[in-house]
Amino acid sequence: MRLALATLLALSLPALADCPPGALGPARVQKLGTQGGVQVGLKTYPATVPLTDHEVILTFDDGPDPETTPAILDALKAQCVEATFFAIGKQADAYPDVLKREAAEGHNVAYHTYTHPQPTMRDLPAAYSRADILKGVIAVERAAYGLEGSPDDLSKIKLHAPFFRYTGFADTADLNGWFAANGIAVFGVDIWASDWMPMTADQELKLILARLEVRKRGMLLFHDNKPWTAEMMPRFLAELKARGYRVVHVEGGPGTGPLEPAPTGWRNETARSVEAIKWKAGTPPARSIFEVKPAPLE
Repeated sequence: MRLALATLLALSLPALADCPPGALGPARVQKLGTQGGVQVGLKTYPATVPLTDHEVILTFDDGPDPETTPAILDALKAQCVEATFFAIGKQADAYPDVLKREAAEGHNVAYHTYTHPQPTMRDLPAAYSRADILKGVIAVERAAYGLEGSPDDLSKIKLHAPFFRYTGFADTADLNGWFAANGIAVFGVDIWASDWMPMTADQELKLILARLEVRKRGMLLFHDNKPWTAEMMPRFLAELKARGYRVVHVEGGPGTGPLEPAPTGWRNETARSVEAIKWKAGTPPARSIFEVKPAPLE
């Protein structure tokens, strides 16, 4: 049933004529209706984007970076696959040409706030959070897609990739309602590489492949501002090819979903960590409170 649903909802595949011989290549495009409050990613939500066995979605946070993001784009282009980049607005303003390249090469350029508030937005005033997000959306749309002016509301912006990912996966009811009213899907993740922690490219490759082999499919999270991720990406994509995995590209559309419900026994894996790092409103720490730990090996 899952395969039939995916087939019916997939768009026509991108042309393969320009793909290098032996490349991983595009598998299919999955439409995701974003209207009415869509939340996906099993680490946080009880539903995700429908995928069949050995299908993955590639996502990246916290770019663009002038050195590491282009290296990742080179790796993706060499394998003829597309990804979704959740860009920080401040970085978009600093390096607009990198976002222009992402859009020109067929990737989604989506939203991840303007300033990446640390540790999360959970206990910030709602008005502050909305302003920061709106500024980030404007910066991304301007850099990637040529938006002119500074609209004062999400409803006045043509959203080319209507996807948002919270910093620290810490959503709020107010912001979720705001996104739902404006047709923006909230993205969590199914499998993460933990590359926010310092590690070697070899460690990261071993870690993400081990996690992927448990579930055999899923939406993956990397950070395109990390040098170990940029170094690892060509080998990771080659391993996907060797192990029979296929890359699915997600595109926003009308309607809601489709969604794949979480398996029996699902639990929210991010709630505990979000609560552990929350602060009292109006008293953010002077610096990040995240402790740098050794890279996990499994």
